[in-house]
Amino acid sequence: MTARRAVVRPLLTGGLLLTLLVAGCGVRPSEVIEGRPAQSGPSQGIRLYLLWRGQVAVVVRAAKPDRTPSPEASLALLLAGPNENERRQGFTSEVPAGLGPVPSAPPTGAAPGSPAAVSGGPDSLTATVAGPVRPLSTDAADQIICTVADAAAQAGQAEYFVPVTIVGSDGARPAQPCSIR
Repeated sequence: MTARRAVVRPLLTGGLLLTLLVAGCGVRPSEVIEGRPAQSGPSQGIRLYLLWRGQVAVVVRAAKPDRTPSPEASLALLLAGPNENERRQGFTSEVPAGLGPVPSAPPTGAAPGSPAAVSGGPDSLTATVAGPVRPLSTDAADQIICTVADAAAQAGQAEYFVPVTIVGSDGARPAQPCSIR
C-alpha cells in the first residue's frame, strides 16, 4: 500500500498543480479590440506617412481621380500635419511645423514661399525644406522620406525605394530609402 501511495500522491498533486496553473494563467476575457481596416488593392489618392500608435503608417487622402499628386504637393500636405479626421483616429506627426515655407531665396526647384521642393530623378531625390533637418527624429525623417518617395513613384518619377536626401537650413541628412513597406 505505501508503494502505491508513493506513486499516486505525486500524480494527484501534479495534476492538481497543473489544473491550477492552466486555470489561473492570467488571461482575462475582454471585449473585441478593433484595429484599422486593411487596405485592399492599390490605394488611390495622396499617400502621407503619419504616426499611428508610435509607428509610421500610411494614410490615403482623397485626390482628384484625373490627377497624380506631385511629390511637392504631398510633402506640403505632410508639413501641414494630420487633418482633423486623422487626429480623431489617433494619427500624429513628428515632422515639426517649422520646416516650411521655403525662404525667400529658395534652392533650385523651389518657388519663394512654397512649403517645400522636391528635385531629382529616377536614382535619387532631394526634399528641400526651410527649417533645420539634422535634429529630426528617425520617425520624422521616415515620414518625409516615405511621403516623397511614394509620391515620386506614383508620378512615375522614381522607384519607391529610391534614396531621398532631406536638405534644410542647417545642411543635409544622409540619403536613405524609405524603410516602411
